[in-house]
Amino acid sequence: MRKFFNSFRFAFAGLAYLLRTQRNARIHLLAALLVIGAGFFLRISYSDWAWLIVAIVQVYTAEAFNTAIELLADRITTENDEKIRRAKDLAAAAVLLTAFGAVAIGLFILGPHLYATLCHH
Repeated sequence: MRKFFNSFRFAFAGLAYLLRTQRNARIHLLAALLVIGAGFFLRISYSDWAWLIVAIVQVYTAEAFNTAIELLADRITTENDEKIRRAKDLAAAAVLLTAFGAVAIGLFILGPHLYATLCHH
């Protein structure tokens, strides 16, 4: 049981490290809190919540993998290395693509609700 609970402790330590050291993770947190607040304000459906939660989790997953790749790459060498630079660029691209997808999901779900709320009341 100790190993099981330690795995959660290590995972939460990783999440804390991500939020403490990565500016973009904090920006994503602010965006997630705004989206969650808008979801409550607009009383979105359970299925809409599911999509928003998936989008938020995907962004954080990509951000965590990006940070892990950067840390490992920097541990291997701090010298200019084309393959390491490309790996880091690709990891950053994964975060960017995931964030764009999350924004699209957010607009698709929250946009009509915001329009109805702001323009019809």
